[in-house]
Amino acid sequence: MKADKITVPCPKCGHAQQEPASAYSTVCKKCGQHFRIQDAPAEVASFGKAAPGPAKETRRVSCFNCQTELDVPLAAQSTMCKRCSSHVDLKDYEVRNTVSKNFKTKGRFVIEQGGCLLNTDCTATTIILRGKVIGKLVAEQTLEIYDGSEIKGQFQAGHLVIPAGNHFRWNETIRVKSARIEGELVGNIVAEGTVQIGGSARVFGDLAVGGVIMEPGAVLVGQMQIGLKNVGMDQPMKAGKPTILAR
Repeated sequence: MKADKITVPCPKCGHAQQEPASAYSTVCKKCGQHFRIQDAPAEVASFGKAAPGPAKETRRVSCFNCQTELDVPLAAQSTMCKRCSSHVDLKDYEVRNTVSKNFKTKGRFVIEQGGCLLNTDCTATTIILRGKVIGKLVAEQTLEIYDGSEIKGQFQAGHLVIPAGNHFRWNETIRVKSARIEGELVGNIVAEGTVQIGGSARVFGDLAVGGVIMEPGAVLVGQMQIGLKNVGMDQPMKAGKPTILAR
């Protein structure tokens, strides 16, 4: 295959001639002057060069090991940390049957109905739970929980979501950064940020949160501590009178 060529003029006599695009210098075929390709006028020297393609879309993730932030292409399946050289999995996963394996990915992890993680630890950016987990879940950003799901073990989440029409019960205090409740939740929440309670939501439990947004029609039966600063993950609930808000 022939090399791509460009048209360059001689800086001395102006004679234009074809040269390989990768060439560094050449000799004028008319006057014999030696010159560098880059000395040619830019508008002429660039003629015939391929136009740069559009910038690739990227997303930012952090290394599991050293927390260094990395910009990776959207389609990438994995990468290597530029600081500590650790492998970072970027793939999305979907579990539809019983799996006994640990997962650690910056992608999306879906456990469908009929799917089960057995005696495993799973860390992902976003986790959607419709099946069962016996082990530990860590959702760095969002954990969505649907009817039919079951957790026997522990879970951590940055943002907890209970979609409308779904129910979730948890006997221990749920500690998250924020939450969006549209369905029914039975359990206590400690959140550093804001808990949003949708108009279709029913919450039976105590809240100790940085802020709360309640839409008309929401039901909350429990105690509330709102506007607390630096809510600790181990901070106990303070006693108070139950609050009942209903349509």
